[in-house]
Amino acid sequence: MTHSQVASYLQDHPDFFARHPDLLMTLTPPARWSGDAVVDIQKFMVETLRGELDGLRGCVQQVIETSRSNMSNQTRTHAAVLALMAADDMERLLRIVHDDLPVLLDVDVADLAFEPGPLPNCGGLALRRLAAGEVNSWIGAGQEVALMIHVQDDGSVFGNAAGLIRSAALVRLQPGGEVPSGVLALGSRHDSLFHPGQGTELLRFLSRVVERGLQRVMGIPD
Repeated sequence: MTHSQVASYLQDHPDFFARHPDLLMTLTPPARWSGDAVVDIQKFMVETLRGELDGLRGCVQQVIETSRSNMSNQTRTHAAVLALMAADDMERLLRIVHDDLPVLLDVDVADLAFEPGPLPNCGGLALRRLAAGEVNSWIGAGQEVALMIHVQDDGSVFGNAAGLIRSAALVRLQPGGEVPSGVLALGSRHDSLFHPGQGTELLRFLSRVVERGLQRVMGIPD
């Protein structure tokens, strides 16, 4: 293809570089020129680079914010684990879940609920009971975690706080022995705190710690 053919094609297709701006970055423009009727290619290229740079800055900022959020969640989870490890009986374990976890994890409600089966005395604290098979109904058969928005709870999981909860994480508990299946329930008034597609590694780790605490206070062997 000759130079004249290229020039003719560009004249016939004046929007070519608008549709293929990436090709401009491969050109070698003239040093400089001026004139009202002349397009400044260098200016176009600079503006394109600025746009790309702004996009990269946005990506970098998003990565930084995500990293900070992940570090914050990890720190909160570690603090919750240390608190749970201090429980030496069922009442103390339940108090830590009810009173300490909401503060440590920045949620509004934290609770435990179990299907029918033998459970130890919890002192003056009420332990939420679920119907047989209700854990699977909430979380799904074969699933460990359910992340939900627009939670529909009749109070069986979050009690009197059910009307407040807008998003929730329910994590399966299977302590073993004669202890029935249950859930660790975390609820928030914000519908963006928990949502499907969110990472669940820290939640599953926290549930394993709760299970270990239940085994410890109930004398269930490893």
